[in-house]
Amino acid sequence: MRTPEDRIVAYTPAGRAAWKALNTGWLVEGGFALEAKDHLTLDDPEAQILAKGGHIFFAERDGVPVGCCGLIAMNDGGYEVTKMTVLPDARGGGLALRLLQACEAAARAAGAHRLYLETSSTLGPALGLYARFGFVNLPPQPTPYARADVWMEKRLISQAKI
Repeated sequence: MRTPEDRIVAYTPAGRAAWKALNTGWLVEGGFALEAKDHLTLDDPEAQILAKGGHIFFAERDGVPVGCCGLIAMNDGGYEVTKMTVLPDARGGGLALRLLQACEAAARAAGAHRLYLETSSTLGPALGLYARFGFVNLPPQPTPYARADVWMEKRLISQAKI
């Protein structure tokens, strides 16, 4: 039996439909409504994320997108991890961790001092992953999302030699 080839790749315009479908899927699966900010980000990721200094990564299995994650540049020099998902059939193999690692590497390369995220307390497996990856809880923050009731960050220590 052949082992599937998994890899993390950067967004290209050809991935726009997959970006929207993957994210719409997890929102519906989680019982969440698509909110105004979701529509902006999902309908035009180039303008809403990439043109503002952000990144989008896909997890591919045999060349087919099975997961994704965005990284939004923040005004404070950090990056917000957003819209992270892996299809149910592709979960459990470490793809979500690899997406987070790609986000952290991109943020560090840009000199970011932190990763930030907003999520829902109903997403238990995601919360566990974030905690294992070094995210810690923050007090409530302003958010455009009704579903967000957990705020987390991971401080990034400079890798520069002193």
